[in-house]
Amino acid sequence: MSKTSRRVVFGVLLIVTLVVSTGAALGYLGRLTLVFDRHPGKALAILEEVPGPPDGPKCAIDARYLDEAPDGMRPEVLQAWKSLRSKASQQGVQLCLNDGKRSRQQQQKEFDEAVEKFGTEELASRYVLNPPDRSAHVHGYAVDIQPIESAQWVEKNGSTLGWCRRYENEQWHFEYDTRYTTGGCPPLEKSATGS
Repeated sequence: MSKTSRRVVFGVLLIVTLVVSTGAALGYLGRLTLVFDRHPGKALAILEEVPGPPDGPKCAIDARYLDEAPDGMRPEVLQAWKSLRSKASQQGVQLCLNDGKRSRQQQQKEFDEAVEKFGTEELASRYVLNPPDRSAHVHGYAVDIQPIESAQWVEKNGSTLGWCRRYENEQWHFEYDTRYTTGGCPPLEKSATGS
């Protein structure tokens, strides 16, 4: 091996070593996350950390609610939300996205606030799931629609676009699944915890 070839090999090895060392250091410090999607079509683990908007403008038809941006949803869910909203608009119905994507931290905060409101974790868990990873909002495929009249329209018309109400005690909560378009909505569960 010539002197020039050894220098080139040494230089390449040095660069590779520096890149790997830098990546390891950044990973250790939490500044670099490498994600490998082992389940094509399912949300990457990092999606659970993506926060949704903390608030938004007031709902134009009922100022008690928000109409937040659909940021953080999975791409296919975002497209389905846009289709649902368009179909509703064509029929003269306005849908306000009162709550969409949440991160784990946002879900935990929601639960903590529900505990304060209802007094116990058991009562709070009827409306806000804990631990956070159980929530469809954290996984990016659930929306809370207000006002209730708009949510009722979605309950009647949403399944053809993949949206179904899931819980008896939450008229506003809908989840997206492509199977709903052909199979219809599954039976309502009593609450998010089943009780």
